Amino acid sequence: MVRLIAMSNDTDVEDTLAGLQAVDTKPAPSQGGVRSYYRVAEEAGTVVKCQPSDAQVIVFNSPTIEDEADLMEYYNIDYHTLQSSLDPEELSRLEFETDHAAFIFKRPKSFSADDNFLLKLTSTGVFIYEDRVVVVMPDDAPLFEGRAPLRIFSIQDVVLRLLYQSISHFEGHLKAINMLSDSLERRIITSMETRYLLNMFALEKSLVYILNAINSNGALFDKMKSMAVRLGFDHDQTGILEDIIIENQQCLRRSEIYAQVIAGLMDARASIVSHNLNTLIKKFTIWTIAIMMANLVVGVFSMNVALPLPGEQIHWPFYLVNILAVGAGLTVFWFSKVRKW
Repeated sequence: MVRLIAMSNDTDVEDTLAGLQAVDTKPAPSQGGVRSYYRVAEEAGTVVKCQPSDAQVIVFNSPTIEDEADLMEYYNIDYHTLQSSLDPEELSRLEFETDHAAFIFKRPKSFSADDNFLLKLTSTGVFIYEDRVVVVMPDDAPLFEGRAPLRIFSIQDVVLRLLYQSISHFEGHLKAINMLSDSLERRIITSMETRYLLNMFALEKSLVYILNAINSNGALFDKMKSMAVRLGFDHDQTGILEDIIIENQQCLRRSEIYAQVIAGLMDARASIVSHNLNTLIKKFTIWTIAIMMANLVVGVFSMNVALPLPGEQIHWPFYLVNILAVGAGLTVFWFSKVRKW
């Protein structure tokens, strides 16, 4: 789950990205195919790591070909459904097989500086059996971390915890987008480069993907609610699922507001960059005219005025020409101030 560091309003873009990357990433394993095993600790209301023989929750991170073969052979997972769990373009959905229920939901991918302000999404597959849950993830994102408003006493609670964490992860990325947008706006106000504008376009693109993913998850949660009994949810767990649906709807509305704000002000931000460039060109033009006026005065009189060298009797014409040249340049600046150029 994303956890953001508190930052002041004067935080630079680089500091914001560094803070997000520091708390949202986890070192990836040198090789794929990491398996983690957990069991439900009812006395603590959470899950703890355990031996494979006692596992009720099996997590496959970045599964290899051998892992995929085991998932299909020992857990009877359909090949297409398994590949869909690893496909970032796959939409959220719920399916029922002979011995398990399978659903795929969307979640934000851990931020990487190489993504260049584009916050990407990924998919996660969850396969619910009678006595265990298998989770398939294409990356090494942390699970069961951070605070959650529900405790885990069964495998259905594990499923609800994963769904809640995905919503919290989306909310964290929305906060990050808001912080990055504010930082970029401060840069755009004084900048004449287009790279900050391109970064804003990347954030706008990220919001479009996030909005689509949250909406897709919302359809999945509604279907899960209608199939609550078949999924093994009791009355209290169904109530928690309804709370999760409400949280997802609020997250969806927030993402819609952010998307509308960023998209609605993109033309204004582009105009600011263009205005800053025009202002710089105007200043250079005024300087050029001032120098040209001074050169004009010097060019007219310099051929007829002796330099103040030893042996020359009259020096004042030379100084007069210089004073006139400086005065001509200053007159241009004064005139530009009076006319408010």
